[in-house]
Order: sequence, then structure tokens, then C-alpha cells
Amino acid sequence: MATYLDFEQRIKTIQDEIEMANIRGDNAAKDILEIDLEKEIRSVYSNMNDYQKLQLARHPDRPYALDYIDLILKDSYEISGDRHFRDDKAIVCFLGKIEEQTVLVIGEEKGRGTKNKLMRNFGMPNPEGYRKALKAAKFAEKFDIPILMLVDTAGAYPGLGAEERGQSEAIAKNLQEFADLKVPTISVVIGEGGSGGALAIAVADRLAMMQYSIFSVISPEGCAAILWNDPSKIESATKAMKITPDDLKRANLIDDIILEPSKGAHRDKTSAARAIKEYFLKSLDEIKKDSKFIQRRYEKLMAYGAFSE
Repeated sequence: MATYLDFEQRIKTIQDEIEMANIRGDNAAKDILEIDLEKEIRSVYSNMNDYQKLQLARHPDRPYALDYIDLILKDSYEISGDRHFRDDKAIVCFLGKIEEQTVLVIGEEKGRGTKNKLMRNFGMPNPEGYRKALKAAKFAEKFDIPILMLVDTAGAYPGLGAEERGQSEAIAKNLQEFADLKVPTISVVIGEGGSGGALAIAVADRLAMMQYSIFSVISPEGCAAILWNDPSKIESATKAMKITPDDLKRANLIDDIILEPSKGAHRDKTSAARAIKEYFLKSLDEIKKDSKFIQRRYEKLMAYGAFSE
């Protein structure tokens, strides 16, 4: 059953009316309602504030990493374990093909349903997850396989065990190693890009965001709690943090914005997956044409935070 946010209620009403018209066999009414639905979708999604975009990035129906992997990757084979502690299910690694291009896909997976969410730790990786991602990336580098990363996490898991096993070191190691990989790397924020948990698989030749995703140094709730000692001021924090794709593109912190279907990725997963696939193949082709892409990656990373007065 589809989930509708507060600002999507008018969309839900029209959708329900379309279903009733289908049941009655009233094709004329259905055609009119579908036009109304398209207009309402355009109106709602073109006038969202930053907090509504945050809600959409967290939408429970939004496609997760495994949804995209199932839709764009063929002949897939999962890589598990970090060779040190265990297999962290919050990060998934798959070898396969996008079209005829062999690729490694690394993704953060939140899971659906209570049992699966617990198994995936709600998409919050432990250090062994980041070490698994690095192990897979080094394997891809050895065999000259490009890498696609799908970012979707509220942040790295802050538990005591994670800290004891070197959470900060694992993230820092990934930042260092991914910056120097000898194969093309493309990272896409598909939902939430939270803090170091996202950065650990976001160092890439191309960093893109889905149209209704967010990328932040801390959750808006955490920001509100720190600045105002009031987590309820989440809307003010979201606006102040500039975490939407448009804001980050203007600040030159991301390379591209991938447009979602008019109904949003949560209503049309197939089209959203196609958009990611097309972006990956196009970007990969451009990176391969640049013999100095590793140097370009380094220069891009070193330019973060630069400003002029």
C-alpha cells in the first residue's frame, strides 16, 4: 500500500478517485482525473520547501540501493565480509553488468519491514561495512572495473561496539583510499546522505544527487538539538543547512543533479533506475576519455571549501 506524506494528500485523493473510476469503468472520468493528477503532481513538487524535500528523501516508498541494483544490474554476484570481523548487511557490494559494462556497485541499504531493517541496522554501517566496501573497491581496481556507489544513510552507526572497532579510522581510510583508486568512480546520493557515513562511499570522480535527496554533515534533528537545544526546530535547521541538491550544486560541492520522474522516484522506481543507469554510462564514458581523471579527482577534492572574498 502506497504511503502519502501530509503535503501529498491531494494527490492521494485524486489517485483514489481514479481507482474508483476504474472500478466503475468510467473511462471519461478517468481521463479527466489523470490530467488533474498530473497537474497536481507538478504543482506540489515544484513548490516544496526544504523540509518537505527532506521528508521526500526519507519517504518509506523511496527505492533503496537493492531496488536499484535489481533494476539496473544483470548477472549480479554479491561480495560479502570484510575479512576481519563479519559481514555488515548495511552495506551491499555486487559485481555485475550495466548494459555490457562490467561494474562493481556499492550501496547502503536501509531495508524494508521490521525484521529486514534490524538486519540492515537501518542503513547505518559499522566499520566492517566500510572495510567491506574498501575490500570490494580494491578488487575492482585490480581488474580495472569501474565503481558505482549508491549513498543512502542517516549516518555511520554511533554504537559503542562500532567505536571500539575503529569507526572513525574505517571512514578516514575509505576517504584516503577511494581518493586514489585507479578506476573511474561515480557516486549517487539516492536518499539521505548523512555525515561521514555517506562520505565514506562518496569520494568519486563524479558525485551526483537524485533530485529529491539530501546531503548533510549532520541530521537536521541533530543540528536543531545542538544549536537551539530543541529538536522540534527541524524545519529551521533544514533551511539553514542548505542540504538540497540545488544548494549543494550552487556551492560546487556536487557535480550533477539527476532528475527524477515527475511523480518522484517513490512512485516510479523503474524510471528512476533508468535515470541512474543513463547517468552512470554517460559519466563513465566521459571519465574514460580523460587520461588524467585521477589528477582531476584530486584537484576537485582539494578545491572543496575554497572561497574568495
